[in-house]
Amino acid sequence: MFIEHVAIRVKNIEKMRSFYQKYFNCISNEKYTNKAKQFESYFLNFENGARLELINKPDTTEDFKKNTGQSSGLNHIAIRIGDKDSVDKLTKKIQKDGYTILEKPRETGDGYYESCILDPENNRIEIIA
Repeated sequence: MFIEHVAIRVKNIEKMRSFYQKYFNCISNEKYTNKAKQFESYFLNFENGARLELINKPDTTEDFKKNTGQSSGLNHIAIRIGDKDSVDKLTKKIQKDGYTILEKPRETGDGYYESCILDPENNRIEIIA
């Protein structure tokens, strides 16, 4: 068994799609739209076969993730991009482009080399070697 995909409900589906394509080399399918349900989505494919689904509906709010402290539910997505140098370079590029860096690259107590960023809609992303 394996996790087939993870879905994120987003407010700006095009901006989020562009972010993951630009920084994580995701390949996107064509947008799926269901007008009757006012639903649209993209599946973003990572090189190793993992997929991220971006979902948008007009009633999407940010109430469920105020990003103040910790709450139950999905905490972060970890994306392995290569070696330590790759983590350093991508983190610097994301910061230079104006996105929030929560934790600069470092060795963690559980054996990872990682940084932690926020995507355009404040989802936590760990970039790991």
